[in-house]
Amino acid sequence: MVVALTIVWLRNMFAVVMLSGIYSFLMASIFVVLDAVDVAFTEAAVGAGISTVLGLTALSLTTEREKTPRHRPFLPLFVVAVTGAVLLYVTPDMPSFGDASAPVHHHVAPRYIEDSIPATTVPNVVTAVLASYRGYDTLGETTVIFTAGIGVVLLLGRRRKKQQEGEK
Repeated sequence: MVVALTIVWLRNMFAVVMLSGIYSFLMASIFVVLDAVDVAFTEAAVGAGISTVLGLTALSLTTEREKTPRHRPFLPLFVVAVTGAVLLYVTPDMPSFGDASAPVHHHVAPRYIEDSIPATTVPNVVTAVLASYRGYDTLGETTVIFTAGIGVVLLLGRRRKKQQEGEK
């Protein structure tokens, strides 16, 4: 929480990019503690790795400091406050962490465990869920990362072309 709040208040964009990478690494660590190693690996690779590299690359095309806003951000603050209030209101209705009687353990998990191998012919349940049941989601995530990478390459190429034209 300290890292997230620091990111919000900083104006130095290099520090923001670095702290974002640290935040992603911390979240990956939390996912490992929660036994979600596949999600932790993705968070570490995409959040701490690729996003930090893309942020530093984008930073090379912009200024080092964020401009001070001309107005007070009351609307975003209101939206965040309302969202936080709603989340605090609905949190007590959630099942306890690790509760064996939670609905997910009676409907979703048994179906994946029993039906994933015959339905997908993939011998690993986790791989079957990620590659088959969530295949479109995984394809979408890959497309977003690929598009962001292509955008950065195009921006860098445009900048180099302008620099070469200026040297002539």
